[in-house]
Amino acid sequence: MLNKIKNIFKKEEEMNMFCFQCQEAAGGVGCSKIGVCGKAPATSNLQDLLIFTAKGVAACSSQVRKANIQGMPCDKLNRYLINSLFITITNANFDDAMIIDEIKKGLEIRETIKGKMAEMGIVMDPKFEGSLMTTWNYESDSHAQAVAAKVGVKRTENEDVRSLRELILYGLKGMAAYAEHAMNLEKTNPEIFDFIERALLALDDDTLSADDLVALTLETGKFGVDVMALLDEANTSRYGHPEVTKVNIGAGKNPGILISGHDLRDMEDLLAQTEGTGVDVYTHSEMLPAHYYPAFKKYDHFVGNYGNAWWKQKEEFEAFNGPIVFTTNCIVPPKKGAKYADKVFTTNAAGFPGWERLPLLEDGSKDFSAVIELAKKCAAPTEIETGEIVGGFAHNQVFAVADKVVEAVKSGAIKKFFVMAGCDGRMKSRDYYTEFAEKLPKDTVILTAGCAKYKYNKLPLGDIGGIPRVLDAGQCNDSYSLALIALKLKEVFELNDINELPIAYNIAWYEQKAVIVLLALLHLGVKNIHLGPTLPAFLSPNVANVLVDTFGIGGITNVDDDIKMFLGE
Repeated sequence: MLNKIKNIFKKEEEMNMFCFQCQEAAGGVGCSKIGVCGKAPATSNLQDLLIFTAKGVAACSSQVRKANIQGMPCDKLNRYLINSLFITITNANFDDAMIIDEIKKGLEIRETIKGKMAEMGIVMDPKFEGSLMTTWNYESDSHAQAVAAKVGVKRTENEDVRSLRELILYGLKGMAAYAEHAMNLEKTNPEIFDFIERALLALDDDTLSADDLVALTLETGKFGVDVMALLDEANTSRYGHPEVTKVNIGAGKNPGILISGHDLRDMEDLLAQTEGTGVDVYTHSEMLPAHYYPAFKKYDHFVGNYGNAWWKQKEEFEAFNGPIVFTTNCIVPPKKGAKYADKVFTTNAAGFPGWERLPLLEDGSKDFSAVIELAKKCAAPTEIETGEIVGGFAHNQVFAVADKVVEAVKSGAIKKFFVMAGCDGRMKSRDYYTEFAEKLPKDTVILTAGCAKYKYNKLPLGDIGGIPRVLDAGQCNDSYSLALIALKLKEVFELNDINELPIAYNIAWYEQKAVIVLLALLHLGVKNIHLGPTLPAFLSPNVANVLVDTFGIGGITNVDDDIKMFLGE
């Protein structure tokens, strides 16, 4: 692995881009010609430049915060930093024009702050005075690409420092996604934004040692817990605590709108604006857990979930017939000539060339009128499956039946819980998780969150004394619920260490929100997490060894041997 990485970094003349932030990085090393996700080299480079520009904004805004300058638009600064990070998450945005606009917006914010600093006599931190991040300005697209070539992953030569910097950056990207969802629901935590700003600057601080970066990595996990707690509060205070819910996976006879992604504020707006229009609303992939919230159950036209995990969208979107809305990441570029390609709309950080962005209204809501009018002209969805799936087992719901769960454990009816949260993906190797769920002993229960659930949430795995063997807590950010459940069980069983619980962690990862979930679990003291289907390409051998030695991080092998290992056989 080490030689492969070195060879890639030597062949600069052959390289158009370099990205290794997702699990599907080419060859398990990195994408250098075009992203496996479909990201073009120019797009990849612009995303690197957007992150670099955000660092320049942070370098200036950090001085503003230190000086406590009044009248500076902190909300605007915070929104810019988290949106810039979110745009660069895998599968979120493929629209070069939108990314360039965001870069220009960052440069404008940076210069505004610098002007205010000059007025107040505030001197720039010497580490950033005259640096490229605080001085470069957009001249043309080609100039932007030239600057981008200097600021990507390759800027750091030491592979261990590079690995730690990228690990922290990917954690920040996941953190930013959750912070943006919470902010859309008017929930913020200044300490989280302060940390994001501070950590962004640390990524280009050559005075920090590897040990310093390890400490910052663990601190990133701490704020990962904080941001998931913030989003949980935002969601539940506005929409109620998730309830156990049976979700229809068939299709109705009315035209429909399919909403994908993660942003519940967009779901709220869409349901309100489609009421009484004769148009039904369906969730897709990670939006499935919207069905669990009481506030959304009042809408009769909120009829079910259509399809599976994000990577199957090409064929499923063709069958849906109506318009699709992407509220966040998980976009797969459509095939040329795809009949649904002119029916897709985007919001927030999501973007794709030619897809219409929904306008933002003064009250912070989105205007779905164009989507609704298009839906009325479309045929009803083609039914691709029938039946129901059950979910809604977030922390509040599980706490309500905690006595029943504890009794099942004490009686031996439940021998072990398996946390199988995380992401799904298109690699054939991910069938491992379906087989793993099928072969688990019938006295075990799966705790899940995220789109990894689609590998097994439609299997007839049964229940244990009325407790379903698959307990779905919700979206990837709802992994926080799984952590709270574990901490509650630790309290009930009067244990000293969370790792004494009969819980095993076999987690699938794909992108950067899974990274922040992993770091959050490490902060909470969870050990012996197994991560698959492959370990991240961005972990250098030395950094991987630190995670193995300190936290017991491991990979996966084959289902039969892994089950024996987890069960201690």
